Amino acid sequence: MRVLIINTSERIGGAAIAANRLMKALKKNGVKARMLVRDKQTDHLTVVTVGSGWAHMLRFLWERLCIFIGNGFSRKRLFSVDIANTGIDITQTQEFQRADIIHLHWVNQGFLSTTGLRHILQAGKPVVITMHDQWYFTGICHYSGNCEKYTTLCQQCEQQGGWLLGDMAQRLFRQKERLYHSAPLTFVGCSEWMASMARKSKLTQGHQVISIPNAIDTDLFHPQDKAEARKAFQLPLDKRLLLFGCQRITDERKGFRYLEEALQLLMQAHPDIAQRTEIVVVGGQAEAVRDQVPFSIIPISYVSDPQKMVQLYNAVDIYVTPSLQDNLPNTIMEALACGIPCVGFNVGGIPEMIDHQQTGYVARYQDAQDFANGILWTLSADYATLSHQARTKAVTHYSENAVARQYIKVYESL
Repeated sequence: MRVLIINTSERIGGAAIAANRLMKALKKNGVKARMLVRDKQTDHLTVVTVGSGWAHMLRFLWERLCIFIGNGFSRKRLFSVDIANTGIDITQTQEFQRADIIHLHWVNQGFLSTTGLRHILQAGKPVVITMHDQWYFTGICHYSGNCEKYTTLCQQCEQQGGWLLGDMAQRLFRQKERLYHSAPLTFVGCSEWMASMARKSKLTQGHQVISIPNAIDTDLFHPQDKAEARKAFQLPLDKRLLLFGCQRITDERKGFRYLEEALQLLMQAHPDIAQRTEIVVVGGQAEAVRDQVPFSIIPISYVSDPQKMVQLYNAVDIYVTPSLQDNLPNTIMEALACGIPCVGFNVGGIPEMIDHQQTGYVARYQDAQDFANGILWTLSADYATLSHQARTKAVTHYSENAVARQYIKVYESL
């Protein structure tokens, strides 16, 4: 069986990491898997790219320009939507023609257009779509928030700021409706939360929608000596450390302001704990938040080396994720695999990952006080037991073998 995994990027972004890990998991389980990307970051032979760099940039800029114009010349939410008006035809590539199964992941930002998707679906090969966000079953948005227009018809989208190019959401929704009709499609949500929303969409009616989590190499992400890990990053040995990370800390969806408020509340109620606790912030613009919280902040720039990331997880005591809307965050999975308890809001796929007061704490949604309670509870709990249960959850639910077997069953059924 030959499976072609398709994603915009090889390594950058959560979907890229998940798609790459799935390819490796499938290969370890005897499947001939390859990955086709627009943006290749390594020299791995099983990852191939298509097209030229300058043409990719032009397509990317053209789509952003159309969104910019359609938004009434506003940059707000410029990257919250994708309109798939330009892209590449990958069906003529050798990798596509040899494949038995086509497995689409995140293909936006000028990689695949609706025309490109039509060529794929008309080729007659079984197509699996892993949904890392909502785009495949909405009009144009990646996350719909409280909007449920996708259940009937996306139109007059709240994330479209102007109407100079007409109703982009309705237009793309109709295009997807025509594309998906009678196509050999299977939709996969990385979380049951995502799958349950997809099942309600008018676009998925008549198609199978299931839930399979992302995979992680639990041999790579595993518990290590905490003192040694801290020395590697020159982190204090006598403090309790919380880790927060994301690509852009200023992204409102990542909820840093709720973490900031929770830390303020902790400082007021438990100043003794605040004195013994510091926050490790990793990712873009980490320096910008140094003065925003009452705790000591240790900023770390983006870590790309997986081995270093494993060390960083092992260096901390808790991973905190105040995200306001997320599917199945790789970061929680990685932390759990390293035996690190997590604290997050009851939203998206997060409560599927964090077992409340067993592998961490699930706080009430957008409740900074309960998030503070979660940090306090986790710091005060039996840490060895929490750590063991976190590791066990990752191995049993997200290991490469566990996830690969589920996908292989889907492929064989097709």
